[in-house]
Amino acid sequence: MDIFTLAIIVFTGIYLLKAQQQRRHTVLLAQYLGRFQIEKLMGGLIEGYMRALGETDGQRRAQVWTVLDNTEASLVEQLQRFAKEFAQAEPELTRVSTLPLALPYLDRWFPQAGFDMREAMQLHARGIASVRVCDSASEEERRARAFMMTAELLLMQYTCHWYCKSRAIASVRLVARHKTPHEQVLASVSPATRVAYQKLIA
Repeated sequence: MDIFTLAIIVFTGIYLLKAQQQRRHTVLLAQYLGRFQIEKLMGGLIEGYMRALGETDGQRRAQVWTVLDNTEASLVEQLQRFAKEFAQAEPELTRVSTLPLALPYLDRWFPQAGFDMREAMQLHARGIASVRVCDSASEEERRARAFMMTAELLLMQYTCHWYCKSRAIASVRLVARHKTPHEQVLASVSPATRVAYQKLIA
């Protein structure tokens, strides 16, 4: 067997194993998320924030904020329930590798070079609950919290894509869908979330 043929066999095997791992992660996450309306609520909030921030009429803007307050409350409650339930998932299925190479099952070979997705989801649930826009005391604070909440939601979405695919793909999707690099999102979340997240993935 020549080197070229051997290389094809090796790369094919790696690709199949990685695809298998990605499917397992995606299915597991979908099983838990399927019990909630988290993705729908996230989309509604982000779109609603943009609408509220762009509304010039004070009365209309107040109405939009009222609707968003209810959506926000539902999202926070569902995220907390999701994080609690996801914490019961099997540990060997919730490891995420932080190594630069996206090779299959590296998280099992080098468990110290990775993080637990269950911990990440609890971190995100806490972070999102801590920056609720409805707790704002002024219009200026509402705007600041809406911006920060959007960043918290995008960071959680980034983590989910990292878990299901890879860190590189998560970064590409973030830029493609929201025109925002990961570094900017991380810089825009609350200081507590940023410190905890950097420690988690270190």
